[in-house]
Amino acid sequence: MPLRHKSAQKRARQTPKRTEYNKHFKAKIKSALKNVTAAKKKDEAEKELKKAVKVLDRAAVKGIIHKNNAANKKSKLTKAVNKLK
Repeated sequence: MPLRHKSAQKRARQTPKRTEYNKHFKAKIKSALKNVTAAKKKDEAEKELKKAVKVLDRAAVKGIIHKNNAANKKSKLTKAVNKLK
């Protein structure tokens, strides 16, 4: 059944594009988080943390993840980095 309303047709066009973009960005977030936790040395982990914070903030601003979700992830990563010696 074809979509009757113009707005519904537009949504049908936009949704796959947005879904693809969000998937890409979420994968980017996961990679950034993994890089921080995989780092062995503290200075290396701090560099990766800085990159991860940037990615998380950007995702929160764009509405890909909620701002509190980003804040929680940043907090956990920071604690993990501070535990390293």
